[in-house]
Formats: sequence, structure tokens, C-alpha cells
Amino acid sequence: MDRVVLLDGYDDEPAGLGVPPYLDVYARYVAGAIWSVDPSIDVRYITVDEARRDWNAFADLVSGSKLLVVMAGIVTPGKYLGGEPITLRELIRVGGLGVPKVLGGPVARFGFGAGGGSIAVPRSFFSKYYDLVVSGDLDLVVHEIASRRFSLEGVSPAMVHSSYAAINEFAVRGARIAVQHPNHGRNLIVELETYRSCPRYVSGGCSFCATVRYGGVEYRDEEAIAREVAALHVAGVRHFRVGRQADILSYKARDTGRLDFPRPDPDAVERLFRGIRAAAPGLRVLHIDNVNPGTIYNWPEESRAALKAIIRHHTPGDVAAMGIESADPKVIKLNNLKTQPDEALAAMKLVDEVGRVLGHNGLPHLLPGINFVAGLPGETKETYMLNREFLSKVLESNVLVRRVNLRQVLVLEPTPLWGKRGSIRSMLEKHKRYFLSLKNWVRTRFDLEMIRRVVPRGIILREAYVEAQAPGGVYARQVGSYPLLIFIPQGLRLGDWVDVVVVDHGPRSVVGISIPININEASSKLLSMLPGFTRDRVNKVLLRRPFKSMDELAAESLDASIFTVDGN
Repeated sequence: MDRVVLLDGYDDEPAGLGVPPYLDVYARYVAGAIWSVDPSIDVRYITVDEARRDWNAFADLVSGSKLLVVMAGIVTPGKYLGGEPITLRELIRVGGLGVPKVLGGPVARFGFGAGGGSIAVPRSFFSKYYDLVVSGDLDLVVHEIASRRFSLEGVSPAMVHSSYAAINEFAVRGARIAVQHPNHGRNLIVELETYRSCPRYVSGGCSFCATVRYGGVEYRDEEAIAREVAALHVAGVRHFRVGRQADILSYKARDTGRLDFPRPDPDAVERLFRGIRAAAPGLRVLHIDNVNPGTIYNWPEESRAALKAIIRHHTPGDVAAMGIESADPKVIKLNNLKTQPDEALAAMKLVDEVGRVLGHNGLPHLLPGINFVAGLPGETKETYMLNREFLSKVLESNVLVRRVNLRQVLVLEPTPLWGKRGSIRSMLEKHKRYFLSLKNWVRTRFDLEMIRRVVPRGIILREAYVEAQAPGGVYARQVGSYPLLIFIPQGLRLGDWVDVVVVDHGPRSVVGISIPININEASSKLLSMLPGFTRDRVNKVLLRRPFKSMDELAAESLDASIFTVDGN
């Protein structure tokens, strides 16, 4: 039996995330492309973390394969708890394996970025190590290779889809690759694609952005997305994010291709999310990602209706990530950014107004998130002052914000910034102290205050997944868009699902205690962490123990949603 190995080195794009627990579209589409040629082909999915843990076993698996497909590319660098993206050295090492090798994903389209504030390694660099570096659509190229009995001769790496027809078939056939993901059956969450590129393609888009470089916008039909979701649901996937698009409010928007901010079609958004719900009746999470603040500002009523449609069908704890990028009018103009500061704030207020109602999992239904990018042309010392002033206005406005992403620009080859990379490198170094100063203020002042407002002490966060060990406890997160990091100072097992009561806050995280708490076994230190438990009250509870019934707890005004007498 022929074998193909898919190595997932992880991707993170403005529209698309594939770092665990996320699974992006690349592996699913490629697997489906192969199985559409021959369903009997043995397709093996391996993450780079799995390959690192046992390189020899990975190399042995590859050695007996017809083809190795490597998918990778970090375009919007971040910090990750669930996995570590492939490094440049590892990409070179994998390129030395003695089988036909294809490299795809953002790294093959836009180059390799080591992190924010850097200049990407050009994609041409990898042609020394891989037989094909796919600048087009990876799934289509692999489909052609499989159709030629795994011959790479004459296959163009620039092949692109002319429509979604083939992708819709690949997506359904490839859904079952999800069962090979190490997070399957646990906290795996898959990205769903609704369209490619960005409606702002008509004006060239933001200067730094890779998404618009995919070309003109083409929308995917709701029925096709629902079929993919149904196949993923059959494969055991229960967490979904409609994250692979530049602006979910622009899905099937009127005047796409003519206007920078086309008018939203709330009915299309309603059909999309209603269809996803119907296709996956057992889903536990349904979230979104990108929302363009310019769309909301220019079309407030249509945007309000579309947001309400999303909230009718999604699950709470959702985030509308907004690319504001800069509050400096000069930088906004020079880089063709989306909104002026007052327009962005108006958009944030609308999302907050519609979405701040508390959901069953302890979080508001839908809150805005903010993205800033430092190092853009036109930036000065004043830019950082204006960004800080903008965020101060947000605090004063009482708008709830789920998170602020503050990063330095990553200069990619196909963007307009590539020709200015030398001056940008100098500017990043020159302004580094301003960036670090703003970042410190955001983390210690803005983030800390905002997280206290969003998740106050005593709130109960439901269904957090214990992901990693930490000094003195564990880290847990709810599944979803930009999940909140929870430190639990208890010895819990990895892989457990727990409810926690929030007892303290950090700039971008909270401290929580797993509940229910056995009142007869809890230490005085643990009890003292709980809201309302003064030293006198802790001592009173310790002296009163043991409690024998829930009625005795109620008599002492101990919350039955937090405490138990037997640990059950």
C-alpha cells in the first residue's frame, strides 16, 4: 500500500490558525486530495512535536513513503501553549530526508518568519531542500502528484483553484484525518474556511498583510461548509472556529469586489451558522475570529444584525478580533489601514453592546479583541503615545475587551513592505524602547484592569481543559478563540475537564480553584484564596468541620455550587 506522510509544522496566519489544539485546513484538504485519487492510500498525519519526540521513528516512517508533505508558516507570530512551531533548522533537517518532498503553507508562499520584528527568510531559500516549494494551492498540487502516481516531474508548484468545487470535495474526504491529531477526542478545535483573501483587495489592503495577497475574494457556499462540518462531526470533532477569513461580517457581503467595506448580508451569516449547528448537533464550541472594524463603522445596522445572528448560534466566550493596528492617523494613511481611532472605538462599542451578556460558561458571549502592529512605515515616537491614549479611552469608555495583541511587524516577501525592509529593520531597532514601554503599560495597566472587569473574582468558568504542568499546579484553558489561561494551584491530572472559581488575576491570566471543593479536606491556604473568606471566616469553617450534609453547608452560607462535603 502506498503511503504519504503529512508533517504539520503548524501555521498562524491573519486568517487561519493551526497550532495545537487548533487544526487548520492544510492537512485536511491535502488528505482529501490524496483520498479523492485513491481512498486506499495510507495517509499518515504527524505533528512536528511528535516528530521531535522520536526523530528516528519519524525518519523510518518517512523512508518507506512515496511522498512527504510539509506544511508550515507563522505569519502572525504569538506565544503558544499547545505546541511549538517548526524552526528553520528543523525545516532544513526535514529537507534532508531521502524521499520526494513538497513544502507548502504560508512558509512556501510568503517565506519563513522567526518572529515579530524580523525580516522573513525568502521562500526561494527552501528550493535547495525540497523538490517542490508550493507557491500555489498545496492540496491541488498534491492531488496532481497523486494522480501521476507520485511523479513530481512537470508538476507546477503555482497551481491554484479556479473555484471551491474541488476544495469542497477534498474537505469532506479529508475530515477523517482529524482522528490522527494528538488532541483528537480532547480539546481539538478545527478552523473552518468561508472565503479566501480580503474584501479590501480592491484597494490593496493593509501594507503588511499576507491575506490580501491570495487575490480576489471568492465565497464558499453555506451548504458546502455544512457538509464539511458534518464529516468532521462524524470524525469526532466537537469544537469549531469560523476563523479562516479576513472578516466574518463580510461573508457573502453585497458589493464585494467594488467596495473596501462591502455591506454585510446578515441573512447569509444566519444561514451559515444555522447550518453549522444543524450539521454538528453535538458540538461544544462554535467561535469566530476576525471582524473588520471598518465594516462595523460603515454599516452599523447590518453589522449589528449579523453579530446577533452569530450569537444566536455560537457558544459563549467568543472573540471578535479587530485589526486596528495603529491609532496614529499618519501611520493609518501610509499603510492603508482600516479605521481611524474614533471609528475603531465606535465599532468596539457596538460589539460590546451586543455581546457582553454573560454566557453559561462564565464568559460574556462576544467581546472585541484588539490587534496592534508596531514598526509600520510612518511610525514615530508619537505613535506609541497615541496608541496608549487610545487604549486609555477604551478603559474610560467602559467597553469590555477580551485581549490586546501587541506585536512587531514581520516583513514578508510578497507584501509592499518587502522593498522597505532595510529601513523598517532600522526603525524597529530605533523604536524598540518605545515598543517595550507600551507593552509593559498594556500588560500591567490595561490588561490587568480589563481582565478584572471581564472575569471578576468569584465567577465560575466552566469546562476548562487541563493542558500543561506548571510550578505549583497546572495550566488549563477553555476551548475557543483566544482562550483565557488559568493557573490552578492544585495537583490535577492532565487531560481533565474542570470547572474553576476565579480567585485572582494576572495581566493575561487568572488563578482559579477547581470546584467543587471538599470543605472537609480543603486546606486553610486554599480556603483563604476564595472570595469572601477572611481569616476569621476560614478559622470558623475549620473549627466547624466536619460538615456531614449539604444542608449544614447552607446553614453556614457556603455556596453549594462551589463546595461539597464528600468530594463528588
